[in-house]
Amino acid sequence: MKKALLPAVIALALAAAPAAAAERVRITYASRSISSILAFIAEDKGFFKEEDLEPQLILTRGTTAIAAATTGDVEAIHIMGSAIRSIMQGLPLKVLAVNQKLPLFYLVARPELKTFVDLKGKTMAVTTFGGSQQLAGYHMLRKGGIDPVKDITTILSGDVPAQLQAQVSGPVQITVLSPPTVFVARDKYKLNLLASIGDDYVNFISGLIVSERTLREKAGLIRRALRALAKANRYFRTNESGSADILVKYLSVSRPIAVETYRYGLPAYTPNGIPTPKEIEEHLKADAEVLKLKEPVKSAAIFDFALEREVNAELGVK
Repeated sequence: MKKALLPAVIALALAAAPAAAAERVRITYASRSISSILAFIAEDKGFFKEEDLEPQLILTRGTTAIAAATTGDVEAIHIMGSAIRSIMQGLPLKVLAVNQKLPLFYLVARPELKTFVDLKGKTMAVTTFGGSQQLAGYHMLRKGGIDPVKDITTILSGDVPAQLQAQVSGPVQITVLSPPTVFVARDKYKLNLLASIGDDYVNFISGLIVSERTLREKAGLIRRALRALAKANRYFRTNESGSADILVKYLSVSRPIAVETYRYGLPAYTPNGIPTPKEIEEHLKADAEVLKLKEPVKSAAIFDFALEREVNAELGVK
């Protein structure tokens, strides 16, 4: 009888024992937009939880995120434009994955500003000085014949939805918006979409960047975070309806705008977190021009896709 009862007693004890606490992972993101959708999916669909992680997604501008990652106050950065340029200038960070490889920005003006000439003397809001949003805005302005340094005033503001509200209320006349906020600006507020970033502009937008110290000391945690985001990317690429639901939930937009955002944004994402060598070359060349370097930095100094490749092999992602 004792032998028969022993397995049952052990099973009950194990069932009653408290589960091990999930490990905290702090990841920053710069804007409530399509660029952050994989982090939202990983949280909403429980992919972080499957990896025994407790996610803390922190909305903050790029410069603050870079400083926090460097000091160890956060484990990872999800938005990467200014972070890559910081690595090129010597900060000990590494890019482990690239998810959104193409920018999805529009140059947006108030209704009374109908042409590029009308933008002269006006104010444009950006999230971070020297960030991807500002650089994309300046690129579109120059193509439209406007000198962004001489002809407009650039100020710091909140993230993309906050910038739209500042534009609607009046202090800001020009913004550089990404989906879904740009579609809200078009449909709800009747703002003018003067230009969109073209295929001639290469810039990596989101993925995962960590400090070299964090990679050494918390390799297991970072690997699990990469697995969660890889699962989210697979979900994103194969589930339009579910991804649109998450956009509605996290970004407070209508379902038609969420679906339009999904369809517009999907081609901008890598299928496996790893851009092609040509895409890497073009990105580093463009950043070298921004930083006025004599030649681009070697890719090995910026990127380390070893863990991402291992994760992809485990998950069957090609």
